[in-house]
Amino acid sequence: MRIRGVGRRRDCGGRTACAWAIAFAALHFYWALGGSWGLSVSAGPLAEERPGWFVVVGLWGVGLLCLVGGGLGWLLSMSLSRGLVGRVVRALGWCACALLLMRGVAVEVLLLTDAGGRGMDVSPEQRLWTLTLWNPWFLVGGLVFGLAARASGRAKTPKSGLA
Repeated sequence: MRIRGVGRRRDCGGRTACAWAIAFAALHFYWALGGSWGLSVSAGPLAEERPGWFVVVGLWGVGLLCLVGGGLGWLLSMSLSRGLVGRVVRALGWCACALLLMRGVAVEVLLLTDAGGRGMDVSPEQRLWTLTLWNPWFLVGGLVFGLAARASGRAKTPKSGLA
């Protein structure tokens, strides 16, 4: 039995992670199907050339991976706190958190410090859009998956069984 309101905040974190991942999937599928809004400032020259490997791996592949992330977010919102399945889902949530945060921080540091020097093929417009629009969403996604993984590790059902 559940007590009213128990788990509501935890469910919100997982569902937010799910929504975040599905929004990213939709954007990548839009690009894979030929859409161009925002792609040139996100992918630079690859957006104009659209080589086959980029479309298959960078757009369709990342879109599918984002859908898997959406499923993970949904699982993090469920009551899977006990057992092997719950531990695996939490571990995957923490992995998603770490990867998104590392990607976000690494790109911010590279672009802000110009660690690549003048050899980086990044236009000033692409740098601005990446720093202010695209990249912060990776940081938000990492935080959301981390909060969802943390919340999913807590007991969601009362031990006393009171209604």
